[in-house]
Amino acid sequence: MTRYVLDAAGYGECLGPWTGHGVGLEIDEDPQLSPAAMGKLDACVPVTVEPGVHIPGRGGVRIDDTLVVRPEADGGPELLTITTKELLAL
Repeated sequence: MTRYVLDAAGYGECLGPWTGHGVGLEIDEDPQLSPAAMGKLDACVPVTVEPGVHIPGRGGVRIDDTLVVRPEADGGPELLTITTKELLAL
């Protein structure tokens, strides 16, 4: 999905090699979320979904959402992030 959205906006080649990872005691834990990752995510596992766009010579942005993986029967993923995605001019 991330690749589709960025390709449509003309930034697909600027997408980083991974989209997220597990959350725990270390900074980056398994499971790694990337196109190369195989298999299903286990239920009740906290992960961060953080696709990033990095434009060489210009900079980049990465927006994180933390969620807990839950089965569809239990309502699907539980979003833990409470911040807005609204662009704020400072």
